[in-house]
Order: sequence, then C-alpha cells, then structure tokens
Amino acid sequence: MSFIKQSNANQAATILKNLSRRNIEGYFCETCEEAVQKALSLMPESSSISWGGSMTLTECGLMDALKTGNYTLIDRAAATTPEEKRALYAKTVLADYFLMSTNAITMDGELVNIDGTANRVSCLCYGPSHVLILAGMNKVVNNVQAGLDRIRTKAAPPNTNRLGLKTPCSMTGACQDCYSPDCICSQIVITRRSGIKDRIKLILINEDLGF
Repeated sequence: MSFIKQSNANQAATILKNLSRRNIEGYFCETCEEAVQKALSLMPESSSISWGGSMTLTECGLMDALKTGNYTLIDRAAATTPEEKRALYAKTVLADYFLMSTNAITMDGELVNIDGTANRVSCLCYGPSHVLILAGMNKVVNNVQAGLDRIRTKAAPPNTNRLGLKTPCSMTGACQDCYSPDCICSQIVITRRSGIKDRIKLILINEDLGF
C-alpha cells in the first residue's frame, strides 16, 4: 500500500467514527470492486432503486452492476416529456434506495452538496427509505468551508462542461457566483446528521472518483 493510500485509510477511519455519532453508517473499501460488492450487499434483490447524477456511480462500476441485477430501476433519464420526468421523480421519492455521491465530506463527517434543481439533495434529505452514497477519498476536506470551496473550484466547472451548460465557470474554470440560467449552484445542503438512524449509508473508496 502506498503512503498516500495508507494516509487515506487513516483519514477514513476518523471519518467513519464521526459518521457514527451523526447517525450515518459508514464503510471503507480499498477498491471500486470492493465498493460495488458492498453496495450490492446492502440492497436486497427486488428493491426499487433510483439515483442522482453522479460520475462516481458510473466510474466505480455500480451502474453497470445494477443493470444485471434483479432490481426495479427508476431512471429519470428515460423520461421524454416534462410530465414523464415529474412522474418518475414521484416514484424516486418513494424508492427503497436512492444512490448518489457527495460533493464533499468533512473529516468531522459532514456532507456538503450543491445542486441546481435539488432533485438529488431533496432525496438525500427526505423521501427514499435508504440513501446510499459512494465517494472517493478525493472528496475529503477539512471543514464545511473547504467543502464549499472544493465544489466551486473542482466540481461545478467540470460538471457544467459535462452537461454542456453555458455558465461563467464553464468558460473560465472559476466560480463567478453567478445567476446564469444554466447555474447548477442553486441549493446548498449541509448534512450534519441523519434524522433517521442509519437511513444514510456512505461507502468511502480509496480511489479518486468523480468531480
């Protein structure tokens, strides 16, 4: 194990302890393969599953694994009209599991997320019976302010490029605190604890994943 990965493992151990006192169940996996197997073990077959936009879920291989399992998948990308999209979102709110990553996680165990339309953070806060979060160790920050800074400099600019949006940060790579029509930074949610014990589960992965 490299010194960096060992340091990551030490950080993860600290974070997992802090998650526990926040009613969040945490796990640490060395590889994406281990993380995918852990995630699948937490979701019984026949569960209804939906997800928020996430490069991490795709990069680690979980999305491919779901397609071969016996699950009811609720994919809002399948909607072709605003009405269908709204109907699928209603099903998402009642799903057994909602999958996502987090934009940042502090050493003290707080989750930091910024959304454009809040479909992702709203399900994190309330709705689906379980929320399962996968995150690479590149998402770890010292505190909430560092998490917000990370999102504005490391996450939002490449995400706007990925989505083909026209915001100041998509062109300059730097946050301009904009009110652009394409702005993806409309809601800021800091999760300091889960109101329902262990409803939120987080798998930290000792790899760099997502933005």
